[in-house]
Amino acid sequence: MNVTTLPKAPRVGLVSLGCPKALVDSERIMTKLRADGYDMSPDYAGADVVLVNTCGFLDSAKEESLEAIGEAIAENGRVVVTGCMGKEADVIRARFPGVLAVTGPQQYEEVVAAVHDAAPPVPSPFIDLVPEAGLKLTPRHYSYLKISEGCNHRCAFCIIPSLRGDLVSRRPDAILREAEKLVAAGTKELLVISQDTSAYGVDLRHKSFPLREGGEVRAHMTDLARELGKLGQVPGDVWVRLHYVYPYPHVNDVIPLMADGLVLPYLDIPFQHASPKVLRAMKRPANDAKVLERIRSWREKVPNLAIRSSFVVGFPGETDEDVAYLLAWLEEAQLDRVGAFKFEAVAGAPATSMDEQVPEDARQERYEAVMALSARISAQKLESKVGSMIDVLIDVVDEEGGATGRSKADAPEIDGEVHLRDAGGVKPGDIVAVQVEDADEHDLFGVPA
Repeated sequence: MNVTTLPKAPRVGLVSLGCPKALVDSERIMTKLRADGYDMSPDYAGADVVLVNTCGFLDSAKEESLEAIGEAIAENGRVVVTGCMGKEADVIRARFPGVLAVTGPQQYEEVVAAVHDAAPPVPSPFIDLVPEAGLKLTPRHYSYLKISEGCNHRCAFCIIPSLRGDLVSRRPDAILREAEKLVAAGTKELLVISQDTSAYGVDLRHKSFPLREGGEVRAHMTDLARELGKLGQVPGDVWVRLHYVYPYPHVNDVIPLMADGLVLPYLDIPFQHASPKVLRAMKRPANDAKVLERIRSWREKVPNLAIRSSFVVGFPGETDEDVAYLLAWLEEAQLDRVGAFKFEAVAGAPATSMDEQVPEDARQERYEAVMALSARISAQKLESKVGSMIDVLIDVVDEEGGATGRSKADAPEIDGEVHLRDAGGVKPGDIVAVQVEDADEHDLFGVPA
């Protein structure tokens, strides 16, 4: 009997840094490489080549990327660099002349070609290498769904447009096909991401596209969210979570979808500040009073709406009065989840050369004030949930009968968690009803009902 011996597949190691949008890029690259016959290596030692997907948004992120490249070179020696910091190939090559190739963000063909050059693939017709949904770097039960690339805003502190270009929206029918495959493969939560989710479809002039099963869908955030909410065995069966939603007026149209259970009652809105003066200097929308009115209106329609946001303190020209304004605004807005960042000068961002740079000690003090207030508000909001019943998506199960999951108010990695006792029998991906027994500043504690 003749026995075919399959050739050994080349192995690729991956270090993926930065935001969920970069993680999606890594998933696309690894899916293509897996389709080309590559295996994934969990460590440096077993890899024929190491791919480092970098972040270049802040100087601290760039330094982290350079450290990761240095570690990969020291541990393996054969390194391909891609991602946002790939725009600064001269900086990377000056520090690490031994890197095999450097490509920029979203250059999928170029980075795959570089891996092919470093470790040529070995074709084999006997193995089906890629599941239909592609390869994922997140747990099976939740998936990031990128709906566009780039951004049309020109915020003074940001260099994303120079890294990723202007807004380019994906066709809504293509997004829905990807989502269908993910759900069929076991995804229970779709996390919709982009640089500006509210602007989705602007470049496509919000035109409609035909669906395979009949009908059509418009390239617009509201229409796309509605169609995503219909996935699963019944509408609302799959959690749909919207990230990076700018507070444009048409966001009001998404609120009824939340009230109907098609979309999670959760909005990730990057307010960045509240002081009109600072927002104007940032080149951001500056009508804070109108935003507060809209938040109140949203909560009247969806009382359990969770709003998360991020704020930059220490922006050039920011005064103590601006910070007091921000703190008062946060007290009024009662946001559920808040992250704060100290302003960091970034090469190429207009704010880096602005006058009236805020000293580091003042930035630290303002950061601590925002985080302390946010923690108090969060603790009060979570305490109000004690005694209630909530749905929890299970992420991790331990051997002692405990489990950790997230409520509808919690996105993975950035928000809080729900810690369960006496959770025997549950498994990752289950959505279970939970009796809330206790709370702290960020997390809830409970038991399956």
